[in-house]
Amino acid sequence: MSRNRLSTETSPYLLQHADNPVDWYPWGDEAFDTARQQDLPIFLSVGYSACHWCHVMAHESFENESIAAIMNRHFVNIKVDREERPDVDEIYMNAVQLMTQQGGWPMSVFLMPDGKPFYGGTYFPPESRYGRSGFGQVLESVAAAYHDKRENVEKSGQRMIEGLERLSRISAQGDELDDGLVPRAAIKLSQNVDTRFGGFGTQPKFPNATNLTVLLDHFVATGDTDTLNCVTLTLDKMATGGIYDQLGGGFHRYSVDSRWLVPHFEKMLYDNALLATLYCRAFAVTGRSLYERVAVETLDYVLREMTSAKGGFFSTQDADSEGEEGKFFVWSPEEIAAVVGDEDAQIVCAYFDVTENGNFEGRNILNIPEDAESVAHSLGMETSRLEQTVERCRVALREAREHRVAPGRDDKIQVNWNGLMISGLTWGARVLGHTRFSDAACEAATFVLGNMRQDDGRLWHSHMAGCGRFNAYHDDYACFVNGLIDLYQATGDDHWIDEAGTLTEVMVDQFLDEKAGGFFYTGKDHESLIVRSKNPYDNATPSGNAVAAVALLRFATLKGETSLGTHAEDTVRLYLPFLKEMPAGFGQMLTAADFIVRGPTELVLAGNDGDADLKTLESAAWRTGIPNLIVTHAGPDGDGRHPTAAGRGMVDGKATAYVCRSRACSSPVHDAEALSALLRQ
Repeated sequence: MSRNRLSTETSPYLLQHADNPVDWYPWGDEAFDTARQQDLPIFLSVGYSACHWCHVMAHESFENESIAAIMNRHFVNIKVDREERPDVDEIYMNAVQLMTQQGGWPMSVFLMPDGKPFYGGTYFPPESRYGRSGFGQVLESVAAAYHDKRENVEKSGQRMIEGLERLSRISAQGDELDDGLVPRAAIKLSQNVDTRFGGFGTQPKFPNATNLTVLLDHFVATGDTDTLNCVTLTLDKMATGGIYDQLGGGFHRYSVDSRWLVPHFEKMLYDNALLATLYCRAFAVTGRSLYERVAVETLDYVLREMTSAKGGFFSTQDADSEGEEGKFFVWSPEEIAAVVGDEDAQIVCAYFDVTENGNFEGRNILNIPEDAESVAHSLGMETSRLEQTVERCRVALREAREHRVAPGRDDKIQVNWNGLMISGLTWGARVLGHTRFSDAACEAATFVLGNMRQDDGRLWHSHMAGCGRFNAYHDDYACFVNGLIDLYQATGDDHWIDEAGTLTEVMVDQFLDEKAGGFFYTGKDHESLIVRSKNPYDNATPSGNAVAAVALLRFATLKGETSLGTHAEDTVRLYLPFLKEMPAGFGQMLTAADFIVRGPTELVLAGNDGDADLKTLESAAWRTGIPNLIVTHAGPDGDGRHPTAAGRGMVDGKATAYVCRSRACSSPVHDAEALSALLRQ
């Protein structure tokens, strides 16, 4: 079988399509030149390697000889990995959402030869069903419209460009931040929480870590237990549902139902980074052992299955194995008994809701609908014995599962998602006390800085097959800088804050919109696309603009760089009307707004590296769970490199802490309990 042009690419997703009968082009000048020369419309297909419905459409349509023939005859066909080219994905996803009021992957967009989108959608079945037109029919209709109704097509494309340009031309309204903004937003968010199963809305349900963080921080700041209950209900139901891998740890992408039972089984690095962070912070606030266990298991899953030999973190694990969605993760009672024996199987099946009929296509997704006490009572046994049996069998089942055909893994390493995971690991180290997590975060940061930095100091976006590719985008810098700041907070090593400063300079130079405020998604000398977008919304990952605002505020606090704080405030102010009207899309930006309005709590820790008393003070501080905590490591004599730490050293030869708010600092503190009380005031 001959291979198409994708066979020379490095993206695992593009390589999955290298044997298609479709004459695919990668994104680039060759495809657009061909479209112009032959006067053909472009079919743009965007997806990613772990996407279940992308696999379905590929099998049904792109491997279909007759449909491929229509595509090759009437179109220039471009295949894009959204994880490699999020700039392309963002622009055309915005276009599809403007056209259809919905989006998702696979994304299917029809373009003029100059790149203007004029028609689009997501998944199309090969024949008409599900209320969707068949893909072959769509192709024929679009091709006919392009040639026979060109004027209408061109007008449609121009309207799309005007709509996309409006999205990127938002200007500040002159409103000022007020101290009621975040509390009002938190109340709005809490009103959309499912009071039975947690999460936002009904179904499908996505883990929305940024909005849950807003609610958690609101509770810590105000004592509003209603918002805390929204968070704990959601975290409890997710941790005991099928969206969480009960054997191996880590979260699947989302749940198709309201009760978190049936997931789409792909695992994304960013979900697990954001959720590990949230569970760590929720443990700090509540002390619930469930949250500690889930955070540890999630981070250990990443270290075990998603970490390269050199330290960088891989992108995704597939939903499918052996051509079936979820096959790797589901069980029958007989399979469980074959691993642990009949007696233990009875206990395990009762605990994990495993039945003969199953809960997913005749088999069972492991979940925990009842607590251990209730299950033990129903089985007439001690709770402690049940828990010991379940834990022992969990290990045996996970080891047995390793002999199955595993889902495919996308080994691409991306700067933005690595930045998120570095942050997650540092929370595991700070709150849970496990140094293996901070060690792994250091290794990942070292990998990025050593393998994904160009000769001019800028970053590559992704790394695959031993080389970096594509100039980094704005959220790469924002997430990685934020991760480096977290790494400094966790280790006290000034190397990380120095690297954060260097990359912040690049980010501001390349991406800042000096006229309107905020940051463009692509750098000032990036490849020219149909628009230069500037997106403030949280999607599957938090908005780059919002992460940048948080990172700049934190860096400005540590280093006294007031101009960076001004850029952050300008960014938040630019999108202030959206924060007021649609807080559900702006959780990370609300976190930045809270930092501006409430201000940081600064903690100066003075002492010798490795001092057990210093670590005790540090651990006590992070376990308070207070938002906007900025820790400066001062050394024994006070560190003049950080303004707040200057002159604040050890007192009486003891590890010492100073709590500073609004440029006023407390008397020195040596006792962990006293420090916790002072921070919680």
